[in-house]
Amino acid sequence: MPKTPRNPAAQTATSTRQQGSLRIIGGQWRSRKLDFEGAAGLRPTSDRIRETLFNWLNPTIHGARCLDLFAGSGALGLEALSRYAAHCDFVDTDRNSCQQIRQQLENLRCPHATVHSKEALAFLNKSAQNYNIIFLDPPFHLDLLAPAINALASHALKPHTQIYIETASDEALPALPANWQIDKEKKAGQVVYRLISVMEEPPLA
Repeated sequence: MPKTPRNPAAQTATSTRQQGSLRIIGGQWRSRKLDFEGAAGLRPTSDRIRETLFNWLNPTIHGARCLDLFAGSGALGLEALSRYAAHCDFVDTDRNSCQQIRQQLENLRCPHATVHSKEALAFLNKSAQNYNIIFLDPPFHLDLLAPAINALASHALKPHTQIYIETASDEALPALPANWQIDKEKKAGQVVYRLISVMEEPPLA
C-alpha cells in the first residue's frame, strides 16, 4: 500500500517500477516473503501496523469475506487469507499490480480470492457482495477516501461490518456515516490507522 504521494499516472507507468517485498506476519503462510514490483512510492502496510491490525481482527478474521479496495501489493488481503479468511476481493487500477497479486495467489495455491483490475468506485457501483471486513488504504493525498466511504455508505453495509482505514498523519479523516463507529485508532510514524465498525441503524423517530 502506498505511504507517500503518488501521481495517478504512475499506476500504469512501467518505467517507474521498483522492486519490493512483503512478509506475511501470521497464519498458514507465516514468515513467507513475497516479492513484488510496484510503481514509485508503492510499498505494503508495515509489518508493525499489520500485526496490530490483525490482532484487532483476530476474533473475526476466520471465515470472513474481505474486500481489499485499493489493493496495491495486496499485503492486507493476503494477510487476511493467510489467517483463514473465507474469501478476498482485491481491487486496483494498476494492471501490473493485479497480475502480481494473481501470481502470488497462484504461488500460495489459494483459490479463495478474485482480483479485479478496476477503479474502486466502478467496482463498488456494480458490486452486490456483502463483506465482513473492508480494507481502505488508498494512495495518500489524492482525495480518494471520501468518495469510497460515500459509495460504501450507499450500500447499506450490514451491522458489525468492520472497516479498516489508513491515512497519512497530515490528512483529515473524511466525515463518516452516522452509524460508523471508530473502535480502534493508532499512529505509527506518519501513518494513522483505524478500525471502524458499522452499528445498528438508530430507530426512526
